[in-house]
Amino acid sequence: MSKAAIGRLAVLSLLWGSVFLWIKISGYGFSPVEMVFVRLVLGAAVILSIGYAKGQKLPRDRTVLGHMAVAALLGNAVPWLLFAEGERTGSSNIAGIVSGTGPVWTLGAAVLLGTEKRLGAARIWGMVVGLLGVVLVAAPWSDGTHVSTTSVIYFALGAVSFGSSFAYVGRFLTGRGIPVFMLVGGQLAMAAVMTLVAVPFIGLEPVEWRTDSVIALVILGVMCTGFAVLLNTIIIGKDGPAAAATVIYLMTVVSVVLGAVFLDEPLGWTVLLGTVAVLVATGLLRRKPAEPAAPATSAEPAKEPAADGTVEAGAPAEAAGAAPERDAPDAGAPAAAPARTSAAGS
Repeated sequence: MSKAAIGRLAVLSLLWGSVFLWIKISGYGFSPVEMVFVRLVLGAAVILSIGYAKGQKLPRDRTVLGHMAVAALLGNAVPWLLFAEGERTGSSNIAGIVSGTGPVWTLGAAVLLGTEKRLGAARIWGMVVGLLGVVLVAAPWSDGTHVSTTSVIYFALGAVSFGSSFAYVGRFLTGRGIPVFMLVGGQLAMAAVMTLVAVPFIGLEPVEWRTDSVIALVILGVMCTGFAVLLNTIIIGKDGPAAAATVIYLMTVVSVVLGAVFLDEPLGWTVLLGTVAVLVATGLLRRKPAEPAAPATSAEPAKEPAADGTVEAGAPAEAAGAAPERDAPDAGAPAAAPARTSAAGS
């Protein structure tokens, strides 16, 4: 991997890994619904501006818009509100660790949606280990002085929501030829409207105009939402989806380190062990099951090419120099979750 590629991954991991730090600081002055609404508006403004500058247009098909609305609900409005609410009583490093279980829920949703047919032993173990990691982080057997079980529940529900959104996008929006910035920007804009509609039911709280909260919220919206999505798109194009997929490992570690260094958040043995479990689970979930062996056939042996270079009928394609067809990437594979061009995420 080139130095430029490593630099891109490092910056994206820092941006997405620091999300929970900025949510925590923003929460000192803004309520969850206020924070999420501003974050969505800023992120949508950045991405849609880039899209329009590139000459892209929003889709008009009602079916596509309906699927985008569902993706906005699952991938942005619901999980971001849950994470912001959870960090009122919980720590940013715990939020980052629990969010790392997103691929577990992506795989589960992919199975339900039919985009994933077989799990395989490694992936099943990955789901089990991932859930075990959440339990270790929550530590329900403790006295609750270090970790708020309620906040972990909020974080887990948020991870279920945004993890499922990746599978939904893969099933209903991927491959439709939708311009990338319009897809992501439109999704963020829809989520902003949903958040605004929810205000009468959730209610507003007095804003405390603290400098640190305002700066954190601007960084959260412009950098961690807007430009992070742009950078993720660049990484997918230049370095490949596999490279982008490694971000989920790095961002979990970044969130733990930043919380401990800048917010003095405690790191008990259950938190550290839970972090390791989540990272191991993510690695297991990236392993695709082996393809079943093809049934034995009584095919005739390959025939020698004729003098003119052609192959007689019945000869295998490889005899003519054709490469065997490779499996297409699975739209619902959890390994593609962080690499998928979607606005869903932390």
